[in-house]
Amino acid sequence: MKIILINRYLYPDESATSRMTSSLASALAARGFDVVGLASRDVHNDPQRRLPADDRVGDLAIHRLATSRFGRSRLWGRAIDYLSFHVSAALWTLLHARRGDVCVVCTDPPMLSVTLALPLRLKGARMVNWLHDLFPEVALELGVPGTGRFGSIALRLRDWSLARAERNVAPIEAMTRLLGRRGIPARTLATIRHWADGDGIRPVRREDNALRRDWDLTDKFVVGYSGNFGRAHEFDTILAAAERLKDRPDIRFLFIGNGHKRATVERWIRDHGLDNVVFRPFQPRERLAESLGAADAHLVSLLPSLESCIIPSKFYGILAAGRPTLFVGDLDGEVARAVAHGDCGHAVAIGDAEGLARHILALREAPATCDRMAANARRLFEAEYTEARGCTEWIGLMDSLLPRPAANADPGRIAEPRLARERKAS
Repeated sequence: MKIILINRYLYPDESATSRMTSSLASALAARGFDVVGLASRDVHNDPQRRLPADDRVGDLAIHRLATSRFGRSRLWGRAIDYLSFHVSAALWTLLHARRGDVCVVCTDPPMLSVTLALPLRLKGARMVNWLHDLFPEVALELGVPGTGRFGSIALRLRDWSLARAERNVAPIEAMTRLLGRRGIPARTLATIRHWADGDGIRPVRREDNALRRDWDLTDKFVVGYSGNFGRAHEFDTILAAAERLKDRPDIRFLFIGNGHKRATVERWIRDHGLDNVVFRPFQPRERLAESLGAADAHLVSLLPSLESCIIPSKFYGILAAGRPTLFVGDLDGEVARAVAHGDCGHAVAIGDAEGLARHILALREAPATCDRMAANARRLFEAEYTEARGCTEWIGLMDSLLPRPAANADPGRIAEPRLARERKAS
């Protein structure tokens, strides 16, 4: 009997869900479980790169499915890529899943639990859904074209598949409660918080940060945004705060990443003549600590209507890097409460650009306060959001579902950095 983890991207891809799923797969394999990772052959931010169909990294076997490659730039192309992954995953499951196997199904691509529910039932395998976000709620709330007409049908199908799963694992209690209100059986629901790589992402002193020097930021107070410029994130408040601070030559906004809204953000900055904003591309994993450490404080935003459906994964990396968080969104949401609990930043409501600018200025003018919040951020990470904590909870869940040969179990902590080390050594 084996564990099959299915996500559209896996190592060496660097997307958020890939890092999480790859980390868990490595930990489970190292603890003696027979683990197979199932993914596409693509890299999310490198459309020219094609990964091999079969691979092995340490104890982890990875099989990559053949899918279409229209890319992420158009919704129709993305939909076809999603569909082709659904079909390939269903066929692979019918051919390779066995009675008693546990299949951990992620939410990239959306609705995968619906497609795999019957094939897994036919093969006698058990489904565990890892809900990184909730579809179709997110698409309906964002008004994604084509979802409105089929939204109620998609909701019923999604709920049907979750109700038939062995477990449904959410990253936050708000999502777990929402699923309970939708009638998903309580016996199937569990909450295991996300995490970040606390070994690969550690605090880097400003004076030791090569990226700050390379990007001419050594004498600036840097406000960072790192990650996806997605539909679920709010930028108007951030941009309005940047405009309010445009006459402060000692403050820079550093935007790292890509996504649906990046072109709109860049256009707004050009139209308003701002020269206090710097754009940089995603940085490789080996420079992630420096990349996150290049900012003195980090921005995180989330539309309040999506609080129960999404958790911004960048937040955990910010905590690991030991930097304060400036959150824009629901003041009673998951990130806002964590920031208040850990005393590691500030939260403002959407539209409160004046408040955001005021908090930035306060941190700029009070370096000791900024440093204290930075230390608190790392302290909160080590207390509540480490890989060891998250993977241990998942291992406990798998232990309750699937026996593993004790002789093969490695009692040490295994997480994604081990994947990279073993890959280089092979």
